[in-house]
Amino acid sequence: MEMDATTFETLVVDELDRLPDDMVDGLDNVVFVVEDRPEDGSLDLLGLYDGLALTERTQYGMGELPDRIVVYREPHLAVCEDEEELRDELHTTLVHEIAHFYGLDDAQLHDLGWA
Repeated sequence: MEMDATTFETLVVDELDRLPDDMVDGLDNVVFVVEDRPEDGSLDLLGLYDGLALTERTQYGMGELPDRIVVYREPHLAVCEDEEELRDELHTTLVHEIAHFYGLDDAQLHDLGWA
């Protein structure tokens, strides 16, 4: 599947807007970023939570750099055949990475069906 970066970003924003309010309302000091590929150039990673989970924070205050949730465009396009499948995969990726912010690890996400 092919899609330019601007269109892909629009889909990411659309899918983020569709998430339940109680899931996104607690996201404090988090930015969402779209990048083409992970630093290693692979197509294996769809998203990444770059930050400190709420469950691991002891003190967190003003002046902290924001946590980042990165969504990778090219890996998503490589595994999806059409826009509907892409939207589903973006939804799963966003939920997965947001769950890491809340402190769920990959094993817990796998048990819940989100990994």
